[in-house]
Amino acid sequence: MAIEIKDEQAQAPAEMCMEMPKPQAEHAWLQRLVGEWTYEMSSDCGPDGQPVKVTGTESIKSVGDFWITGESTGVSPDGSPATNVMTLGFDQSQGGYVGTWYSSMMSYLWVYKGTIDADNRVLTLACDGPSFEVEGKMAPYRDIITIVNDNERVLTGNYLGEDGQWHEMMKMSFRRAS
Repeated sequence: MAIEIKDEQAQAPAEMCMEMPKPQAEHAWLQRLVGEWTYEMSSDCGPDGQPVKVTGTESIKSVGDFWITGESTGVSPDGSPATNVMTLGFDQSQGGYVGTWYSSMMSYLWVYKGTIDADNRVLTLACDGPSFEVEGKMAPYRDIITIVNDNERVLTGNYLGEDGQWHEMMKMSFRRAS
């Protein structure tokens, strides 16, 4: 038995429809990151706290006009293969950038809230995560994305230490591959 739907039943009244939001300048800023990238990372988080340098690739894709997702592959500081995934968007209702980061290197989901500087070059993403200094404690972190030009950007990862100072734990230099 076929069910017949009349047109007047299938159409929701106009006053019940949500107006679709329009992309803002903050969304356009994120689109600057879309593309294929190579990176070099330096970190003091190698085995036994030794400095380490690794390389890899990152692919950032647009999810419509509002979101981007990036997946990077390379080597972790301990030499094992690593895959990392970042999502970023601008939430108009919160008035700020939002996102997540997760990695094959750990089980913690990092949740970002971010702001951009007045020059529209530096996006600072704040989050809390497991402390590097005190087992079982959470600590503030920030990832800072700096646009150098259309083909270069830098990402620095920082944590707030027990000494009350921000410490750089890693720096990634990206170059556009395509």
